Amino acid sequence: MDLQFTKEEEDFRDEVRAFIRENLPKDIQQKVRNNTPLDKADYEKWHAIMQSRNWLGTTWPVEHGGPGWNNYQRHIVGEETALAYAPRLVAFGVAMLGPVLLKFGTEAQKAEILPRILDGTDWWCQGYSEPGAGSDLASLKTRAVRDGDHYIINGQKTWTTLGQHANKIFCLVRTDAAAKAQEGISFILVDLDTPGIEMRPIKLIEGGHEVNEVFFTDVRVPVSNLVGKENEGWTIAKYLLTHERTNIAGTGFAIRDLAALKELAAKTIRNGKPLIEDPLFAKEIAETEIDLEAIRITNLRVLSESETGAASGYESSMLKIKGTVIVQRLNSRTRQALGAAAAPFPAEKLPANALTVPEDAAAAAAAYFNNRKLSIFGGSNEIQRNIIAKDLFRG
Repeated sequence: MDLQFTKEEEDFRDEVRAFIRENLPKDIQQKVRNNTPLDKADYEKWHAIMQSRNWLGTTWPVEHGGPGWNNYQRHIVGEETALAYAPRLVAFGVAMLGPVLLKFGTEAQKAEILPRILDGTDWWCQGYSEPGAGSDLASLKTRAVRDGDHYIINGQKTWTTLGQHANKIFCLVRTDAAAKAQEGISFILVDLDTPGIEMRPIKLIEGGHEVNEVFFTDVRVPVSNLVGKENEGWTIAKYLLTHERTNIAGTGFAIRDLAALKELAAKTIRNGKPLIEDPLFAKEIAETEIDLEAIRITNLRVLSESETGAASGYESSMLKIKGTVIVQRLNSRTRQALGAAAAPFPAEKLPANALTVPEDAAAAAAAYFNNRKLSIFGGSNEIQRNIIAKDLFRG
């Protein structure tokens, strides 16, 4: 199906493409293309480039520094940056905390924090998951006890993505131990330079350092850092997770990776012919392409409905499930196309008599292993199916 946009929207797409073509640094683009890990400077450079055009807080109102876009403009920018191999923007500030503060924050919090997100002064990370509270997030045990005009926080967070680069963290903490699980939780902002905080790296299966665990020992945080009301953080948590799940779906990145897979399969020879002509492989590519087109159309339909307030709420879970399944399928098919070359270790570690390894083979293996997380984080896909069922079939 050929998705139709208005002339104004297509003109905007041309504007976005031109901006990316002229401003996306080639070294960063090549890193993304090769699945090479980005360093902090890479993320900060792209953040500053996008902010130079006022293209960061895409959902923010103009009076708080947003571009004032509609949903279709946001979709176009997300799709075109992905297709151009631009980095994903670090979402914790602009796409997660920002919308939370705009809805639940005080005017003082908005005035202080939002500009620092946009100009890159603060790098936020997320303190949600704990060793015993992942998909069952309401089981979290990190405590915040009121002591005058401060909270004293003790506990542990885990899987804190890119926390090694951050100077701030937003956390879910338990402020009422006697309340029911979801009713005693609060949402609080913490400066990572506060005494009593220790961050330890977690090395992942592909060898990367993307996530961390964070320990809080008698950490004193001003009560003014509380967002919303005490013990009503679960509402904020659900609101934020809706934004996170929609971002995880990443249809633009899947469209890009499907095109790259087709190109790889066309030049990979198996049994005397291109792999793309193998009936079973071609069938898998076709099924993935159909699913991807369906989710893209669904995404646009949801955007259209949300413009009028008609969206029912479960769509972010649906997009998260299908989007992550497609990405994992593409990762798997890419390794299949690379064959034995897609070893789960860097090419330079292969023995001298090993196969000739394509430049991006090891990176493809790393992407495969790293992206196993997609169906777990942001709320596991099994939990998302429960959310959808409850929303659709509740009487």
